[in-house]
Amino acid sequence: MTMNKANAVSDEETRRMWRGVGLRIIPLVGIAYVMSYVDRANLGYVAEPLSQDLGIDSAQIGLAAGLFFIGYILVEVPSNMMLHRFGARKWITRILITWGLITAATAAVQSAGQLYAARILLGFAEAGLAAGILLYLTYWFPQRQRAWAMSSFFLMIPLSAIIGAPLAAALLSWGQQILGITGWRSLFLVEGVLTVLVGILVYTLLPDRPRDARWLTSGQKDLIEGILARESAARRARGALKDMREALTSGRVWALAFSFFAIVFGLYPIAFFLPTMISSLTESLGENAAVDSVLLAGIPSAVAILAMLAWSRVAARTSAVTATTVPMAVGGAGLLLATFTHDGLLFIVAVCVSVSGIYTAMPQFWRIPALSLTGAAAASGIALINSVSNMSGFIGPYLTGAIKTATGDFTYALLTIALVMIAGLGILLTLGRRIERTTARDGEMTRSEENV
Repeated sequence: MTMNKANAVSDEETRRMWRGVGLRIIPLVGIAYVMSYVDRANLGYVAEPLSQDLGIDSAQIGLAAGLFFIGYILVEVPSNMMLHRFGARKWITRILITWGLITAATAAVQSAGQLYAARILLGFAEAGLAAGILLYLTYWFPQRQRAWAMSSFFLMIPLSAIIGAPLAAALLSWGQQILGITGWRSLFLVEGVLTVLVGILVYTLLPDRPRDARWLTSGQKDLIEGILARESAARRARGALKDMREALTSGRVWALAFSFFAIVFGLYPIAFFLPTMISSLTESLGENAAVDSVLLAGIPSAVAILAMLAWSRVAARTSAVTATTVPMAVGGAGLLLATFTHDGLLFIVAVCVSVSGIYTAMPQFWRIPALSLTGAAAASGIALINSVSNMSGFIGPYLTGAIKTATGDFTYALLTIALVMIAGLGILLTLGRRIERTTARDGEMTRSEENV
């Protein structure tokens, strides 16, 4: 009886420890990721007034949005290797400050060419943040805790839209009065300054590893580091990839990369063009159409948060592939519905369904790579997957803008996005199942030590 009581106390202490780690780590990296996502989407928020001021069309806006991903894709793997070598605190701080300065400077662009240059530089500066955070979470959370940690972190993506949309609307309305520059320029300036401030916050508060956290006891540090070390050893014994070359040449890693590409492909065009899509379908917005459509664009993200919270409870009891493909299918179905409706309200509902499915699939997907990668392979493999997926950030917005310019509306662009997602779903259901069967075997050995 005494032993059972002692074990119960120990279990409760362990649960409190993991809750404390989550509260200390996830909000801090989450703030950085929120700024990243807001920064990517801000071009969509200001597309209409920027186009009018600079005299550029939808295809050029789509190209500007996509050019960001050239540098982002090229240096993602090297960036993650630098994080693995020098530590997350210094490297994430470097990323935040450099991209914040470039975003602030974007407020001064005067032509399409200058906008293109700013977006390319921004991609080089921001590269590695998302993959770096995903890698960083594996330094803290063992396999069993990783499911809820990833879900909690990915809530920051729809939250960024909820934060970004009102901020963008406010600056579009009052930027001229507050800062003395046009609304879209004030948006770039304010977001750039805020990003630099977040970089300073990260440098001050973010520990690289559990052993560096002053708020953990020595016993807690040893417990976390020990579990992570044993899981890594078990993965290596079962054939997990462990160095950069293995990861970059692995068919498993490339299969995961193309699968995640299809998921993300459904997200970026919506993020960039949703306010414009809503404005074109909703005639009742009147004189404040640009501002009102930005505010309406935040609704799907609010719905997505509820969907992610609800699905995370179901997903914890299902395989990673099932937990990913079900919401991915819902996201594709929502896009198909949006494709064939020309009513503003029904369109917003369809986008809510689509965005909820896509956002919900994303954290569940990242349960898979960590099962088959360790050490330098985890750094390079996670970066490769994220890098390939971000090619959709170039292709998607540019293709969407080009199709809209050629056809006059977004119908065929949405249909194309839906078809790509369906193709990715097929890849994940076939190759993903095979990957899962050969890699997802590690969780049993430390179950008694990893109570949540």
